[in-house]
Amino acid sequence: MNDRTSLRPDTMRASPLTPFKYNIFLALWLASLCSNFGGLIQSVGASWLMTSLSPTADIVALVQASTVLPYMLFCLAAGAAADVFDRRILMLSAQILALVVSVLLTVFTFTGVMTPWLLLTFTFLVGCGNAIYGPAWQSSVGEVVPRAELPQAVALNSLGFNIARTVGPAIGGLIVAASGSQAAFLVNSVSYLGLIIVLLSWKRPVEQRPFPPESIPSAMMAGLRYVALSPSIQSVLIRAVVFGMAASSIWALMPLVARDLIQGGPSIYGLLLGAFGVGAVLSALSSTRLRAAFTTGQIVTIATLFFATGSIIAAFSTSLPITMIGMVMCGGGWVLALSTFNISVQLSVPRWVVGRSVAIYQMMTFGGMALGSWLWGLTAHHFGLVFSLALAGGVLAASTLLARLWPMPSIAGENLDPRLPESALPILDQGIPYREGHVVLTIEYRVAKEDAPQFASAMRKLAQVRQRNGARRWSLMVDVTDPQVWVERFQYPSWTEYLRQRHRGTVSDRAVWDHARSFHRGEERPKVRRLIAQSVEDIAGTPGARPERTPTVAITDPALPPDPSPATGSSTSGSPTGTPSDRTQ
Repeated sequence: MNDRTSLRPDTMRASPLTPFKYNIFLALWLASLCSNFGGLIQSVGASWLMTSLSPTADIVALVQASTVLPYMLFCLAAGAAADVFDRRILMLSAQILALVVSVLLTVFTFTGVMTPWLLLTFTFLVGCGNAIYGPAWQSSVGEVVPRAELPQAVALNSLGFNIARTVGPAIGGLIVAASGSQAAFLVNSVSYLGLIIVLLSWKRPVEQRPFPPESIPSAMMAGLRYVALSPSIQSVLIRAVVFGMAASSIWALMPLVARDLIQGGPSIYGLLLGAFGVGAVLSALSSTRLRAAFTTGQIVTIATLFFATGSIIAAFSTSLPITMIGMVMCGGGWVLALSTFNISVQLSVPRWVVGRSVAIYQMMTFGGMALGSWLWGLTAHHFGLVFSLALAGGVLAASTLLARLWPMPSIAGENLDPRLPESALPILDQGIPYREGHVVLTIEYRVAKEDAPQFASAMRKLAQVRQRNGARRWSLMVDVTDPQVWVERFQYPSWTEYLRQRHRGTVSDRAVWDHARSFHRGEERPKVRRLIAQSVEDIAGTPGARPERTPTVAITDPALPPDPSPATGSSTSGSPTGTPSDRTQ
């Protein structure tokens, strides 16, 4: 697939520093930079402390696994919460949690009671705070910068982390060498304060929601359903998981590279992490030009091959300068690949589900990293460090062949702006006795026999849109007595849920609906009915417990206001050409 235009031309020409003109983005970026410094210094302290508490490769590798495992376990719930609740409050809570855990980690290390499993518990809890914070912050970027500048903002987030990575690990190594791991943990505790202060001062506009918030389980299911019915996002996730699993070898085994292959101490480990950060910074600064020169798929391939080469260099080198060159290549490939995956996900989904989509991406990517860290640690333990790193490089190189099966998506033609104005939402007839039953929609089309195959193909795409936005039990039926009459049927669990899904339609969704509707050959618009479950007692006014309800016609199209959403069973009548009289039902 040719995805050279997967990012818009105006995005290509923009400066990579453009998002800094937005004050809140700049403040959050700077505060995050300080926090990232602390986090990387703590990572050096934790990894090196584990080499003294338990020198075996598999246990050392679990430090990295315990840090990223929370993303796999809790990131989806955090993403749902980011879409449902106030993201600022969520980010603030996550930072306070991480601060408390870091303080406890410092105290336990100072008092000398730290054990390997206690250290893994603390790093896991810090990872929980990061897992909660990540989706909320990633989905908030689209609030503080325009969509056209989102790629630069995502790249700057990567740049900020990797600027810290360039210097932070080296500083961490010096701190650990001079004062021990407990000093590194103390520095990290202090680093959270700046971000907490910025979040407290951020006057985020209160979002006006037309409907009651979804429950977290319902929101999680909606996010999973959207991703499951989005082939382009699935391709990104598969590529990201494979990359994360293979690339995690460097993160998991770098302390052992410093100790066993180069025969160094914590300062050498810090230098290797610093070299990784240099490559990451160079990659982030050049990413805008690279996106203008190459397709998204080509960028991922280049990044993967760079990382694979760096991993193989690290496997066979015993020289610090040569190994640092390999780390520079790994750092460049790491940031370029992950930022490309992140941008592809965020630009492929509408705002209502962006937090959950980013969370699923992070959950799968970091879950793959957690599993990979453990597997590469076991491989190194049983077959040796050199074999493990070289095998990881070979797996990465081979993973570029996945582009044939799961190409990176092209989103040039996607317009994910909301389609439906609030004023066009239908109003439930006040005369209906019971309004909480499930809502069934039927739409009747008249299609010429020769158009039936093309109509069916168009309806398959429309079904995907409807189900992705929340429709259930979708079906398409043909009248056995009149084969030109087709009936589309689908439902929602409640009227509120129906209105919520109506609010999710996008301009691109509408284009899919318009194409399917173009096959309708009736003199009038396709006839739509909205049915709501009722019981005989409701209608007759009979007191007592309700028996099981059966669907009853509650609303038909002539009684309802316009309904321009393509994702919720809307249809049109009147002029079929989209003139002002074309009012959808």
